[in-house]
Amino acid sequence: MKAKPVVPRALANRDVNEAIDHHLSGNAAQAALGFIEALQQAYRHIGRHPATGSPRYAHELNLPNLRCWPLKRYPYLVFYGERDNHIDVWRILHGQRDIPAWMQDS
Repeated sequence: MKAKPVVPRALANRDVNEAIDHHLSGNAAQAALGFIEALQQAYRHIGRHPATGSPRYAHELNLPNLRCWPLKRYPYLVFYGERDNHIDVWRILHGQRDIPAWMQDS
């Protein structure tokens, strides 16, 4: 099966920038680079296997197509939906946040 392109929304890109800024502000450049690598791995995975993400929050938020995939070694979740021609990434949020509230804000 051919991988679908992963297309982050503006909010997802903002989430990524905030996470990187957080690591860099703590003088953790290696952590910021690791975060980027973990995110790229997650994007590759969901592009190839979009149905493997958890639908947990889909039920809580009444968004039937919503799935999430955790980053390896980082406490972040990638929230996305599969479309016919691409993967639509909505948000990348820290797992300790009130996820339903953050998703409803967007």
